[in-house]
Amino acid sequence: MKVELILWSILLLLLVKAYGIRAREMVGDNQWNHGNEKRMTQDLLIRYPSDTDAHLHKGISTGDNVLRLPTMDHARQEHDGHGEVPAMDIHVHLSSHMDHMDPSVRVFFTLKDLKVGKMIPIYFPRRDPLTYPHLLHREQADSIPFSLQDLPYLLQFFSLSEDSSQAKAMKETLRDCEIEAIQGEIKFCATSLESLLDFAQSILGLDSHLQMIKTTYISKSSTLFQNYTIFETPKEIPTPRMVACHTLPYPYIVFYCHRLLSETKVFKVQLVGENGDEVDALAVCHMDTSHFSPNHISFQLLGFKPGTLPVCHFFPDDNLVLVPAPTQI
Repeated sequence: MKVELILWSILLLLLVKAYGIRAREMVGDNQWNHGNEKRMTQDLLIRYPSDTDAHLHKGISTGDNVLRLPTMDHARQEHDGHGEVPAMDIHVHLSSHMDHMDPSVRVFFTLKDLKVGKMIPIYFPRRDPLTYPHLLHREQADSIPFSLQDLPYLLQFFSLSEDSSQAKAMKETLRDCEIEAIQGEIKFCATSLESLLDFAQSILGLDSHLQMIKTTYISKSSTLFQNYTIFETPKEIPTPRMVACHTLPYPYIVFYCHRLLSETKVFKVQLVGENGDEVDALAVCHMDTSHFSPNHISFQLLGFKPGTLPVCHFFPDDNLVLVPAPTQI
């Protein structure tokens, strides 16, 4: 029991370090009414909108996380009743030439690319950790409604106008979280540290010790997109199952966590960029892509159709994978 508690403590500390949990009082005397309940929100661990918080005040990140779309494209397509996935969901403005593609989608590659000496163009977003929103504790997250029907209240709560890009991003996040998972996917939107860990344990096993894997930027850099070369043999992390969590645009950290029932492989890849940047990168390969949307940008980028070849992608440093920890002897 002591060992288990220690392992959980270590995981919590890693999450705290990675996602900047620290107290900061909210401005004003905001409170919300839900039924007969009134909860004060002054003690939330939220970086409240300010002029310096570009992603909160007049600037919540509005770009869809391209890594969560391979399965969600299908869900949105069915939800919207369209035969084509909207361009905004593909998260790229295609032109007649691939060179004009949004560089932020350059995270995909094929399994055969995982070899020493292979050069791959990769986009790694880099943000100042001080500008990150915060990951809340369960009590704090539960004190704020999280549903589309509460969006008008939430916009007022976070002082955002209805027609702002931030409001649109919040609406997309709430909708994505409420759409049912597709066949072969188990999904959950985690709004707190505890709910993330509870979901991971429900998938990986209640008695499992959890190991968190993420991308680490070894060197500081302002270069977001460049060619990277694999300089060590990629290390596969054997695991019978995994939970991947991707951040969604919201005033505080929301993770879109999911488990795909089809086969996936997890790798750590040592990369060096053209300008000398080193990245200890997390990569995941989806071995069966037959259930992915044919409209997804990965297939346009890699040049093949769903179900023909595995699709691999690198994770940015604010996304993570949880797997059962190796048995300690």
